[in-house]
Amino acid sequence: MGYGFTPAQLELAEQVKEFADTVVAPASYEYDSKQTLPYGIIRQMGEMGLFALPFPERYGGSTPHGDYTAFCLAVEQIARVDQSLGVTLEAGIGLGAVPILRFGSQEQKEGWLPQLAAGEALGAFGLTEAGAGSDAGATRTTAVRDGDHWVINGSKQFITNSGTDITRLLTVTAVTGEVVRPDGTRAPELSAFLVPVPSEGLEVGPSYDKIGWHTSDTHPLTLTDVRVPAENLLGERGRGFAYAVACLDEGRIAFAALATGAAQGCLEEAIRHSKERVVFGRPLESRQHVAFTIARMATRVHAARLAWVEAARLMAEGEPFKQAASMAKVIASEAAVACAHDASQIMGGYGFLNTSVVGRHYRDSKVLEVGEGTTEVQLMVISRELGLTGGGL
Repeated sequence: MGYGFTPAQLELAEQVKEFADTVVAPASYEYDSKQTLPYGIIRQMGEMGLFALPFPERYGGSTPHGDYTAFCLAVEQIARVDQSLGVTLEAGIGLGAVPILRFGSQEQKEGWLPQLAAGEALGAFGLTEAGAGSDAGATRTTAVRDGDHWVINGSKQFITNSGTDITRLLTVTAVTGEVVRPDGTRAPELSAFLVPVPSEGLEVGPSYDKIGWHTSDTHPLTLTDVRVPAENLLGERGRGFAYAVACLDEGRIAFAALATGAAQGCLEEAIRHSKERVVFGRPLESRQHVAFTIARMATRVHAARLAWVEAARLMAEGEPFKQAASMAKVIASEAAVACAHDASQIMGGYGFLNTSVVGRHYRDSKVLEVGEGTTEVQLMVISRELGLTGGGL
């Protein structure tokens, strides 16, 4: 690796790569087939400090100000062999903890971040609903003030890390009123709330039977008269949508790193198989079509990594990064899908087996073009940032 990484970041990447190859990869098929989260491996990731990487030391982090690029590197290396564990790490921090880190009160930060940074607890982000995915403005969940509490009612769908044995926190967006726009039109006022898990009235539905990401924990949620103290309001009332957008912008960088890891894993397997597999008396790698296909895969991986690294650099330097993050997610997710397709073709029948990491990447990679903002949403963001009038709905 080069890409402008510091020696400390490169050392971390090598450590996580070794852990992924020796601990995660050998166990991936077992947990995938059981569709269960490997808590022992999660605990080891916590002990390695992987959940602490983006946090400042005062909240349990390993550096004075946190290192988001190092966090992305860790996500990439884990996702290279197991996307489910990669997204458990990525979403546990990017969606479960970053809202508090960026917008929480001092009491909220001190109360929640140390256990999240240690990997002892997981957080989840309750934004998506049946009728409100890309269109968060269509949220139907409500929160009504009742004395010194808020009472929340509604439902959420496709919520990652929401039903694990160590899930302790859910950040929920809910309608708290109505706002009048400058043009006179009305829109729902969205606010965000910290809901401890468990809470009376919070029901975690059965785990989804997903095509891929079998180890990743994903559930629907129902909130019926869930009461949270007034101090559990995250940041300012009416800023819930802005907070969600800000966290998603940041999270897309790590999500792009996850997708890059998936593409890298497929590339490595394609190279290995092409050298070992002999067809008609010659190794596959000697066939020009196979060699060119792998060369194109390597090119996609390189472009994807350059894209997320650039977005992470902009964010670290306090520069605008919204467009770069969306571009990185588009480039990396499409690279993961294309590399999974090419690797499975090169591997033939072996690439169609669940026991094969390529087979699992082939299943898993499609959701990379959907999660944390679909490709279409990213294109909308990019076109708006370019000032194009066609960037709306």
